[in-house]
Amino acid sequence: MSGPGATRASAKHRSAERWQIDQPPGEVLDRAIALRDDWLGRALCTLPADRPAAEAAITELYRLVGQRAPRFVWVDSPGAAADAGLIPKMSPPQDWTAPEQSTVWPLAARLATLASTLRHTLDECFQRRLPRWPLGSFLGWQAVPTLPPRESLREGASLSEILQVTVRDTLRGTVHESLGRPQRVLLNRPAMAWYGLHEAHWVAEHDILRTLSRSRIGAATGAQLDLWIALARSCGWWWPDEDVCVVSERPAAVHAEPVPGSAHGELRLHSGKGRAIRYADGWGPCSWHGTLVPSWVIEEPTVERILAEPNAEVRRCAIERIGWDVYIDRAGLRLVSTAPDPGNPGCLLRLYDLPFQSLGSRARVLLAVNGSVERDGTRRRYGLSVPADLDDPVAAAGWSYGLTRDQYTRLLRRT
Repeated sequence: MSGPGATRASAKHRSAERWQIDQPPGEVLDRAIALRDDWLGRALCTLPADRPAAEAAITELYRLVGQRAPRFVWVDSPGAAADAGLIPKMSPPQDWTAPEQSTVWPLAARLATLASTLRHTLDECFQRRLPRWPLGSFLGWQAVPTLPPRESLREGASLSEILQVTVRDTLRGTVHESLGRPQRVLLNRPAMAWYGLHEAHWVAEHDILRTLSRSRIGAATGAQLDLWIALARSCGWWWPDEDVCVVSERPAAVHAEPVPGSAHGELRLHSGKGRAIRYADGWGPCSWHGTLVPSWVIEEPTVERILAEPNAEVRRCAIERIGWDVYIDRAGLRLVSTAPDPGNPGCLLRLYDLPFQSLGSRARVLLAVNGSVERDGTRRRYGLSVPADLDDPVAAAGWSYGLTRDQYTRLLRRT
């Protein structure tokens, strides 16, 4: 359809889909946070999959791209699907000369296009049309991530800016990155996959905006969003193929903790006793305070393994896992010097010689105390590799910040 009539119809459609709310922004914000937390809980769900609901939603998505219902194969974990060779490979189109004929393109590509188009449509409906309130005394957009949502609102930030951080960014940071990324890295498979409950970051955002508003997004758009919501609430990862769809169960256990200092409820994976995400067959990633680590770091950390580990972040996690005091004693680190930390009053800096074999050359490590307090009231100790010619712990601390000794001593407080 083209011409003036189409233009008027398009304008009417856009007007009908505009974001509209009547409640005060504070009430909207409180409801948004409650809905966000409910979705975070769903992303952490460890109940058995709702197989009938998942299969019904996937079957309807197949129908929307012109494909008949598949045969379903259920597995205990994404790792089980990979080990059994059940993850389909994405093949090229049957006919590269006819891209307008969608049925010649691989099923996974057609489903990806369907999902991408839906997300674009929903973004147009909601993301760019959120109401704004005067900025008042607000100091700038960059402060929103560091302030609690209610405080940002009092400072004059717009509701749209706050929702982007406390809903969109928190869901993406927790679900897509903290929960999903370690599994993608562990699986190391490039095949096209959908992440079921780990799709909640984008599904939940649009579901929340639809719930909070009185806008109409259209029956077809709403129905398709409901399909992705059903999948996020019913199963784990799934891989579509022309005739078969492989679907994973949800994890049997998930261990997460609040991100220190986060004002928006973001979570990260952590477990000191086993896999941070564990499926029924035992597959899953290990994580130490949000850092993906090999299983030995959690299950069997030893000084020998730590000294042989080339990755500094993994070494740090393994040392924290067994404790700095134990590591210093077992590794035979020699204390060079100690000094009060000018940037962290009441705490000591300790400078140690590292064993030669740890880095292949002479080196030292500075043991310091984090300036920020953890949620349990403690302060985490951490080690920093520093040049071997530094004998003064304060100079070593300054070097780690790119400062001279004198500049570091003038810091009011290090964080």
